[in-house]
Amino acid sequence: MEARAPRPGVPVRGSASGRPVMAAFDLLGRRWTMRILWELSQAPVGFRELQRRCERMSSSVLSTRIEELSGARLLVLDGDGYRLTPLGEDLIEALSPLNAWSRRWAEETGSATPGDPE
Repeated sequence: MEARAPRPGVPVRGSASGRPVMAAFDLLGRRWTMRILWELSQAPVGFRELQRRCERMSSSVLSTRIEELSGARLLVLDGDGYRLTPLGEDLIEALSPLNAWSRRWAEETGSATPGDPE
């Protein structure tokens, strides 16, 4: 069964109209999606290595998320393994202010963890 990624203009969780931002939130809110994107933002990687980096993720969940993210045009498979597309790289860049805010939030709440990834 082919995984269907949320798409703008199609009803998604939280939006019967499928507003683009709601479709993005639906996709990004799926279990393991952000971790996969984070790992691929570091460097292209093959399936087994990606699964290893994502700790307890099952191969079936990883396969489903890869299909969804490929369908959303955020990643592709090439000779070096899976890598972000230009659209996927733009997403990581767009999330940068949220990353900065979350670090400030962690510091202000006393929850900062030494060695947190950038």
